Amino acid sequence: MLGIGGGEIVGLLLLALILIGPDKLPKFSADFARLIRRVRDIAQGATNDLRDNLGAGYEDLKVTDLHPKKFITKHINEALAEPTGQIQELKKSAKIDPDLL
Repeated sequence: MLGIGGGEIVGLLLLALILIGPDKLPKFSADFARLIRRVRDIAQGATNDLRDNLGAGYEDLKVTDLHPKKFITKHINEALAEPTGQIQELKKSAKIDPDLL
């Protein structure tokens, strides 16, 4: 969870309790949860719009796939996998005639 451990969460909760106060903390946490939900919905909507606009072949698109390094790595791996498959097919079909040896 974002590299935050249990002790750090407890520390953040204590800090929030001190800074915000115990009387305003429930309202603040509800507002924060609403904000997180709204941001998640906006991001999901943007991803769905991107999938729709890109068209066929991008149904399984994830936001993390759009990171340039991952995007390039994915396409390079796909390009390298094609010749490997063809080589495997050629190895299966290429038989050496024992009489020629």
